[in-house]
Amino acid sequence: MPEVLHEAEHILSHGFLDTLKLLPFLFLTYLLMELLEHKAGERVEKIVQKSGRVGPLLGAALGLLPQCGFSAAAAGFYAGGVVTVGTLLAVFLSTSDEMLAIFLGRGLSPRIILTVLGVKFITAALVGFLADLLSCRRRGTVGVTELCREEGCHCERGVLRSALHHTWRIGLFVLLINLALEALFALVPMEALVAFLQQVPLLGILAAALIGLVPSCAASVAIATLYAEGVLSIGALLAGLLPGAGAGLLVLLRTHRNRRSCLLLMAVLLAVGVTVGILAELLGLDALLQL
Repeated sequence: MPEVLHEAEHILSHGFLDTLKLLPFLFLTYLLMELLEHKAGERVEKIVQKSGRVGPLLGAALGLLPQCGFSAAAAGFYAGGVVTVGTLLAVFLSTSDEMLAIFLGRGLSPRIILTVLGVKFITAALVGFLADLLSCRRRGTVGVTELCREEGCHCERGVLRSALHHTWRIGLFVLLINLALEALFALVPMEALVAFLQQVPLLGILAAALIGLVPSCAASVAIATLYAEGVLSIGALLAGLLPGAGAGLLVLLRTHRNRRSCLLLMAVLLAVGVTVGILAELLGLDALLQL
């Protein structure tokens, strides 16, 4: 019985803490979107057109910061039409959640850390620019009004109240998913699953990429820890970290109504992770880092 209570306390504390860390980002995101919609008016589209050209580069750099709140903010901006699909993908691909903290705590060499960050940054920027190029740089209009109507937030009552409404509605959704994922991980240890699949390298890369898609910091913690312990190769590490957008995917699924588009974005993240992971293995990146 004490073990059950301890496990329940662990699940609740982690679920609430992970969600709590996102709330400031969500609030600032929707506050800014409301201000853009109601105060800036027609100037917004011009601002987006100018910033969109370098959006993937900025997104790739921003995502490297060890905080998954930026991916949540990017998802909100994308759903509102403020950033391009390329910028969104760049943020998602460069986001590493808890990876940097794990590597620093385990004392990994700066060479390895900088190599991983460099590969993620270059990959994120290239994929972002390519996505914008293939989409002919199409941008939706700022969709705050539509989002307000669907969420029933009554934005005419004030920008602050509307931003708070969006924050608690989306925050509640993220909290429920976080609690469900924490409960699942308590039953099925992710480390054991990945370690088992590593017996077949290609299968291990695919498994790491699929686990990386799980919108929880537990995914990045498990993948980074297993690499630090020598269980995972650099290819499997990159395959798992690149698709790992953290809570950004949850916010995207909650706010972006085009489910087909969401699935396509997830497929792109998965494909990029697997491709880069395989390339890292073929190029012998593990051996190069040991020189």
